[in-house]
Amino acid sequence: MKATVPHVARLVALGALSLSLMPFGHAASNPADAIYFGGKIITVNDLQPEAEAVAIKRGKIVAVGYRDDVMKFKGKKTTLVDLAGKTMLPGFVDPHGHVFNTGIQAISANLLPRPDGEVNDIAEVVATLKAWAQQNSALTGKYGWIVGFGYDDAQLKEQRHPTRDDLDNVSSEMPVVIVHQSGHLGVMNSKALELVGIGADTKNPPGGVIRRKEGGNEPDGVLEENAFFSQLFGLMSKLGPDANKALFAAGVNLYKSFGYTTAQEGKGSLGSVATMESVAQSGKLDIDVVAYPDITVGAEAMKAPWLSRTYSRHFRLGGIKLTLDGSPQGKTAWLTQPYYKVPAGQKPDYRGYSAFTDEQVDGFVDQAFKNGWQVLAHVNGDAAIDQYIKAVRAAERKYGMADRRPVAIHAQTARLDQVEAFKELGIIPSFFPMHTFYWGDWHRDSVLGPDRATNISPIGWALQRNMIFTSHHDAPVAMPDAMRVISATVNRVTRSNQVLGPEHRTTPLVALKAHTLWSAYQHFEEKSKGSIEVGKLADFVVLDRNPLDGDPLKIAEIKAIETIKEGKTVYRRSAAEKLAALHSCAESDACIKVATLSLNKAGVIDIHRHDD
Repeated sequence: MKATVPHVARLVALGALSLSLMPFGHAASNPADAIYFGGKIITVNDLQPEAEAVAIKRGKIVAVGYRDDVMKFKGKKTTLVDLAGKTMLPGFVDPHGHVFNTGIQAISANLLPRPDGEVNDIAEVVATLKAWAQQNSALTGKYGWIVGFGYDDAQLKEQRHPTRDDLDNVSSEMPVVIVHQSGHLGVMNSKALELVGIGADTKNPPGGVIRRKEGGNEPDGVLEENAFFSQLFGLMSKLGPDANKALFAAGVNLYKSFGYTTAQEGKGSLGSVATMESVAQSGKLDIDVVAYPDITVGAEAMKAPWLSRTYSRHFRLGGIKLTLDGSPQGKTAWLTQPYYKVPAGQKPDYRGYSAFTDEQVDGFVDQAFKNGWQVLAHVNGDAAIDQYIKAVRAAERKYGMADRRPVAIHAQTARLDQVEAFKELGIIPSFFPMHTFYWGDWHRDSVLGPDRATNISPIGWALQRNMIFTSHHDAPVAMPDAMRVISATVNRVTRSNQVLGPEHRTTPLVALKAHTLWSAYQHFEEKSKGSIEVGKLADFVVLDRNPLDGDPLKIAEIKAIETIKEGKTVYRRSAAEKLAALHSCAESDACIKVATLSLNKAGVIDIHRHDD
C-alpha cells in the first residue's frame, strides 16, 4: 500500500466548525466527562480544521465543533476546562526516537553544545565531567563509572573528538565514557579501555572501527558504531532492574514535558524491552510507548502478548529495527560518493561503511515480511538506502504487495530516484530535518559539500509526489522537543542563520501533520490518534501559543503547558519552569537555554515534577 496524502478539498476553517459527535446517544443523556473551550483548537482534520470546543468521555472524543453545540454535552458532573487563550493540538506522536535511551541522557553529564548545553570545547568537556562526578558521588560510587552524553566534534572549537588522553584528565583511576550526540560513536579513557579489554591487539569488529593513535595500533579512545555499541550495551546490562526502570521513567517524563502522548523506543535490546514490559505490567506507564527491538534479537523479543497493533497497559511491540549504517555528522554513514572532507587517517575515496552485507539485509527483511513485522530501517547514507530498497523490492516480489508500511528512518541523503522508489514500494520516509539546524553548516562545509547538503531530508521531493512523510528528533540525539522538530521542518535554518535547501521547506500545518496524524499512520494508529476527531482518543497537548500563526522562525520558542493522555493530565508545566522560561528572554537563544537547562540538571531522574 502506498502512503500518499489524501486529496481533500480545502475548507474554510470557520465553515467547518459544524458539530461532529459520537454516533451513540444524545448529549442530554450522555453528558461528557470534560469539555475544553476558550482557546484555539487545531484539529489536524482537513474536514474540520478548527473548533471552538471539544467534549470527551471515558478517554475518547465525543464532540468537536462550535462551543454552544458542544456545551449541550454538559452535565452536572462535567468538568469545564477553560484554555484561557492557549492552543490545543492533538498529542504529539513520536515517529522515531529512543525513549528508553533518552533516560541515559537525562541522568548523565550534559555535554551538549549550545543551545541545549554549555560544552563547546574540550576543556569544557573535561570540566563538565569533573563537576558531574563530584555532584553525583552516589551514582559513581554505586556503578563505578563517569558517564557523559552529547559531545559533538562538529561544534567543539577544536573540530575533533576528545581522546583517551583528554578523558584521562577527568580521572585516571575511574573509567570514563562519553557518548557522541549522534549516539553512533563514543570515547573511553585509558581505565575504561583497560576494563573492557580493548588494546593494540584488538581487531575492528564487523561494522565498527577502533580508532588508533597516529603511527601505531594503540587505541586513541574513539570507538565507532559496533565497536562502541557492544561496549555500551555491555555496560547497560550491568545495571539492576531498578536502575533501568528509573532510566525509562526519566525518558518518559522528558517526552511528556514536550507534549508527547505516544513515544517510540526505536532500537530496543532484550534488556530494555524486558524493562518496558515490566513497567507496563505494573500499571505505571501513562503514555503509549511502541518499541521496535533490534533485528539481531528480534525473533526472541517478538512474542505475544506485547507484539500487537493494540496497546496493553500503554505498551506494545510494533515491529523490528534494522540499522544499516551510521551517522553522517560522525562520518560513518554509508555513501555512494566520498565524503566532502574525509576523516583524519582515511583515504580520499572514503565513503563510510555498511553494517551488514547485502545477503544479510535481504535475509532480515525477508524474515520480517514473512512474519508480518513492520520494518524500521536506519538508512542515513544513500548507499544504505539502495541496500534497503533492494531488499524491500525482493521481499515484495516474493510475498506480494500489502499494507506493511516499511519505514526508511532518517533517509538523510536520499536521492530523487530513491524518493520515487519509496513511493513505488510503499516505504514511508521518516526524515530528520533537525539536522539542518544542528549540523547543516557542518554537512555543507565538511560532510557532504554544498550540493548534496542542500538536499538532506528532501521533504520537497516527497510533497511533490503526494507522499506521506514523518519528521523526528531521534532523541537522545536531539531533545525530544516537538516544536524544534516542527520549526526545522518549516524553516531549515542552520546555526549560522542560512537556509539549507529552501525548496524542501514546508508550511507549519504540513509540519504539524508530519508529527501527529502522519506519524500515527506510520504506526498503523491513524484511526485512533493524530487528530482531534470524534471517536479518537482524547490525546492532547496545550501550547502557550499557536504554531500556525505568527513568525515561523519563532516556532521553536513555543512551550508545552499541559499534556493530556486519554483525558488525564500526565504533565503540567510547573510554576518554576514558567518563571525560568520567562527569565532573561530578551533573546530567543537565552529563552531556549534557560528552559532546557532546567530540564538537564545532572543526576536528576525525575526531571519534571508534575506539580499542579
